[in-house]
Amino acid sequence: MLIDTYGRVATDLRVSLTDKCNLRCTYCMPEEGLQWLSKPDLLTDDEIVRLIGIAVTRLGITEVRFTGGEPLLRPGLVGIVERVAALTPRPRMSLTTNGIGLKRTAAALKAAGLDRVNVSLDTLRPEVFKTLTRRDRHHDVVAGLEAAHDAGLTPVKVNTVLMPGLNDDEAPDLLAWAVAHDYELRFIEQMPLDAQHGWKREGMVTAGDILDSLRTRFELAEEDAGERGSAPAERWLVDGGPHRVGVIASVTRPFCAACDRTRLTADGQIRTCLFATEETDLRAALRSDAPDEEIARVWRLAMWGKKAGSGLDDPSFLQPERPMSAIGG
Repeated sequence: MLIDTYGRVATDLRVSLTDKCNLRCTYCMPEEGLQWLSKPDLLTDDEIVRLIGIAVTRLGITEVRFTGGEPLLRPGLVGIVERVAALTPRPRMSLTTNGIGLKRTAAALKAAGLDRVNVSLDTLRPEVFKTLTRRDRHHDVVAGLEAAHDAGLTPVKVNTVLMPGLNDDEAPDLLAWAVAHDYELRFIEQMPLDAQHGWKREGMVTAGDILDSLRTRFELAEEDAGERGSAPAERWLVDGGPHRVGVIASVTRPFCAACDRTRLTADGQIRTCLFATEETDLRAALRSDAPDEEIARVWRLAMWGKKAGSGLDDPSFLQPERPMSAIGG
């Protein structure tokens, strides 16, 4: 198993399949984009499947989440999902995506074995979407959400970041829309993962702000703490249920004590936390023909050194050197 010195056991693996993205969200990367990883630096499909196989069969991983960048840009995605679905024991698999390519891939991903999707959508207003992402693709995301729901990639979760002066007035409208379409909405506090290091703690839209806004229109009943487990989102029943809304308050309400995640970057590095500044290289071990048990040993050692928390509650927090697009959300 993957255990750390604080007794936490990692059972959830986040796998970044690429650092590339077809949006330029203002809270993630600059308009001109970034210097992408070269192809030789990226893990191959075979290497990704092998590492996931080691994690599942030797290290106790039961959940695999494919991320990016934008994972739908990975040409071999469907094949990777199909091969991971064939592992014994079979892990549950999900995908975090911006939704742009989901309309044409949702059915194939479901057939390959994907269980569900998380789709990022920050606004219901196409003009605000264009401002936030620097791309006019709002209609593609909406269509992708519909396709995912129709394909059975459920529950379809929608991830939303509220930004001051742009979409911070939309929380109630977004929740009403999500309930009407049978999506589970999750608000995420803006985190310091932008490449240009423009994040400021002051003025950010907090979990408290979001809940105050939602309560102007909805009755919210907090879910029993026992149902949350290690999930990052606190959840509330909306108007008595069955629909729920979640808030992931990484900044103002850290949940590090219950963290069960380990992360594999697109270039084969293990990160113990989204905000970690250190990495452990598994790609080198793979490419030097190390046996599975040696790779598992290196992975265990990396997780043993996991820190108690993310450091976000420290006003002097130092942002990670690599942006979200290279780490995987």
